[in-house]
This record gives sequence, structure tokens and C-alpha cells, in this order.
Amino acid sequence: MMKLFVLSLTALTLLLFVGCEPNEFKEGVVMAGGQYVPAATLNKGKQIYSEYCMACHGVNGDGNGVASKGLQPPPRNFKLGIIKFGNVVSGELTHDDAVYKSFKHGLNGSAMLPWDLKQGQMVAVWQYIKTFAPDTWIGKDKKLGEKLDRQTFKDPFTMARKEQAIELGKKVYHVEANCQSCHRGYVTLAEYDAMSKELTGDGIDELDEDFYQLKIQGSDHDYQVIPPDYTWHELRSVRTGDKEIEDIYLRLLAGVGGTGMPAWKDTLEDHKIWALAYYVNHLRSFKDSPKRKNFVSRFK
Repeated sequence: MMKLFVLSLTALTLLLFVGCEPNEFKEGVVMAGGQYVPAATLNKGKQIYSEYCMACHGVNGDGNGVASKGLQPPPRNFKLGIIKFGNVVSGELTHDDAVYKSFKHGLNGSAMLPWDLKQGQMVAVWQYIKTFAPDTWIGKDKKLGEKLDRQTFKDPFTMARKEQAIELGKKVYHVEANCQSCHRGYVTLAEYDAMSKELTGDGIDELDEDFYQLKIQGSDHDYQVIPPDYTWHELRSVRTGDKEIEDIYLRLLAGVGGTGMPAWKDTLEDHKIWALAYYVNHLRSFKDSPKRKNFVSRFK
């Protein structure tokens, strides 16, 4: 009887030991930008990740969590080490505060909701997420990109010159940036012809057959991307309210990491990027508006 009791106690002890997952990290690591992250922070981040993130993003951070099935867009695969909505030119390593913004505000039109996390929790979970892509994030040799700092943004138009900005942005969108090559066009043939003659000296005889259609794009995220129709779709990283123009400007300036959306920094003049932001936001004003039907019907 005593022998059976001892065996049962041993089995219970072993079960409890196995069921209590030990801390994974024994030592701290140096992340990109020379940031040292203690082991305690990484282990705290792992606990938070398990509670808040794992259901969608998966145990291994590959985006294949139990709740991921059928989600569009799919949950981010952190093992790829790609950040879509950073505050650096796309392709460079972003600064942490850009990711904290996504935690706090979520990503519109997706299953990524705003999370009520304290600053220390955001820091811990993001540092842990970096460990899914060690070749990207871990090492003193890894450099962060040049930060596109909101504190230095200077809107040359402001709301006082909103209409002027929208009109210029419409020309930039369709002629200089040729945004309809991925998104869709929002002008008639006559308007496009007039804008093209004004900016390039060349007229347009006819529109491409897919001028008013969205064009599916490849990406580095293991799935295809449908560029937004600005009169209909949500813009993932854009907040509502007085930050809309600034958020759109940042995304145009930086691009979207791992997709065909380029960074317009150093390609378009800065005031034209601001004008493009005003025009995109103008198009967004048609969403959920009775005016949208009349607006888009002009382009059929």
C-alpha cells in the first residue's frame, strides 16, 4: 500500500513538474539598434503573448493559430520579420513605437483589435515577438532605419487650403504617382486627358480596360494583397479624427512593408505627398455616404 502511495505521489509530482512550463529565456539578448532586453522581460512577454496573441498568431508566431482560419487578412506571420506599418522607409527595421501604436489602436478592417496593455506589457510582448525572427531582430549588428518622426512633419496646406491640396493630389494620384496601376482610377477619360496634358504635355486617347478595377498584388507575406478602393475599404493604420491626414501622409511617405506599396519619400516632392494624402482622405469621405453611388457611377 505504501509502495503504491509513493508511486502515485511520484507520478503526481512529475505531472505537476511537466505541467508547469519553465521560463524559456535564461539570458538577455541585444536587439536591433543596440537595445538590451533582459531575460525577465522576454519571459514576461511570452506570458502576455500566450494570453493575448497566440490564438491568432500561433504558438510559433507563424500566423497559424487556432483562431486564424478564415480570417482576412490572415494574422501576421512574425517569423518573416516584416512590419507592414512602420515609421521608417519600408524594408528597413522599424522603431518600437510604431508597433506600440498598432497595439493601442488596432488595425482597421482586420481581426487585430486595440489592446488595453500598459506600456511595460507592450514593451515585453513586442520584444518577445522579435524572437520569432532572430535573423532580423537579434544582434548588435542589426540597424534600425531612419525614423520618420511625426514631430518634424509640417503640413504645407492645413485645412485652410484643403481644396487646393485635394485638386493637386488628384493630379499626383493619376498622373505622377500612377496609383491606379495598383488601386483604381477615380476620374473620367476627359479629366485624365486634361491632367495629363497639363503635367506632361501628352494627352490620353483611351483608358486601360482595368483602369477602374483593383489589381491583385503579390506580397512577401505568403498571401496576395488587394489594394484598397479608397471610397470603400478601411485603411489599416489610419486613425479617425484629427490624425487622419498625418497617418495617411506617413503611410505614403514610408510605404507598406512586404507589399507593392512603395515609399514615396525622395520620389515625390514632400508637398505632393501631403496633397496625395488630402486626396486619399477626400476619397475616404465617400465611404458609407449616399454620395458614393453618384460619384462612382461616373466611372462606369
